[in-house]
Amino acid sequence: MQNIAIVGLGYVGLPLALQFARSGVRVIGLDIDAVKVEAVNQGRSYIQHIAAAAVAEQVKAGRMAASTDFARVREVAAVIICVPTPLNKNREPDISFILKTGEAVAPHVQRGALVVLESTTYPGTTEEDLRAVLEKGSGLKAGTDFHLAFSPEREDPGNPNSVVAEIPKVVGGLTPACRDHAVALYSQAIRTVVPVSSCRTAEATKLLENIFRGVNIALVNELKVVYGAMNIDVWEVINAAKTKPFGFMAFYPGPGLGGHCIPIDSFYLTWKAREYGQHTRFIELAGEVNTAMPEFVVNRVAEALNAQRKPVNGAKVLVVGLAYKPDVDDDRESSSYMLLDLLKKRGAEVSYYDPHVPVIRPSREHSHWAGTKSVPWTEESIGGYDIALIATNHRAVDYRQLAQWAGCIVDTRNAMATVPTKPGQVWKA
Repeated sequence: MQNIAIVGLGYVGLPLALQFARSGVRVIGLDIDAVKVEAVNQGRSYIQHIAAAAVAEQVKAGRMAASTDFARVREVAAVIICVPTPLNKNREPDISFILKTGEAVAPHVQRGALVVLESTTYPGTTEEDLRAVLEKGSGLKAGTDFHLAFSPEREDPGNPNSVVAEIPKVVGGLTPACRDHAVALYSQAIRTVVPVSSCRTAEATKLLENIFRGVNIALVNELKVVYGAMNIDVWEVINAAKTKPFGFMAFYPGPGLGGHCIPIDSFYLTWKAREYGQHTRFIELAGEVNTAMPEFVVNRVAEALNAQRKPVNGAKVLVVGLAYKPDVDDDRESSSYMLLDLLKKRGAEVSYYDPHVPVIRPSREHSHWAGTKSVPWTEESIGGYDIALIATNHRAVDYRQLAQWAGCIVDTRNAMATVPTKPGQVWKA
């Protein structure tokens, strides 16, 4: 049985570790978070959509264990790095987690081992930045003494049809031999592996996938505003357009972009493009449109309150849905935080309800909200707000009850489309 290490036991690393373990590979999960490590070793899950039983099964079978000791890289034939790649306060790429991980594993990388980066990043990170720290720390040469590759993660949390083993895996290597070793590694656990010519190509593939979504979401967000001014429901337009069996793919508007990928990845490419004297005007314009959506939504809240002869200042506003997408507990980069901040800045008394996020955890971006708890889902609680703002359309939320309890609703997700409501009760945003 081959031994591998997966560094970073978050939303990408943990499900990948489970899939390799199920496939008969012995996995050592490495993380600097001792709480996560202890949870894995006790057979518990800290990610809502991953069942504790799935973790316990692999741990009990001896195919998966976790540790904070990076020296255990000495025991493995391959290391897969799945760490965050956020933006810094200046909205520039922050690959410090990648580089620190590289420095931590480098002294322990064995001759002939394979190192794969999965973290989304700009083209050149693997063969330039990560390679440099690995070679410096190990004394080995990439492509000669050890193998180096990039394979972008393709997780879709909350989607029950998203199964790690069934999602094709793109793989690019520093050399053809590096690529072949990475293909052989992933072929043990993933049904379809797609080799490409280089690490840069694989890195660029991931950026294209997410920028494609970001640009198309910007398009429908802009159309939402334009069609709204014409008294046309963009949701009805999209549902009609998607009946076309060719040449159209449905994307849906929202209160802004969220999650760890789509709002961030375009910045990684635009930043790197400047190094080559290139300007990504189309991508940057899409970013401007999406970034403007929270302000548009808050203005709609103000309009809805104004219709009740109430100002935003002093109004009680409930944001329904804190996670960045439906049916997950992941609130990273969620546009709901921007809504909370903008409403609070205008003097509103803001609260949130999210069955998947009972309390806001500490984070780099939203530390001022840490410890805030989701309000109770009761008629007395929900009925006490001047307005309910639907930011994320969780299936666990009873929108019929919301219609019965809330006097006014601003809906950014078309969640109320099939729910009986009173005239003028729902405002689309």
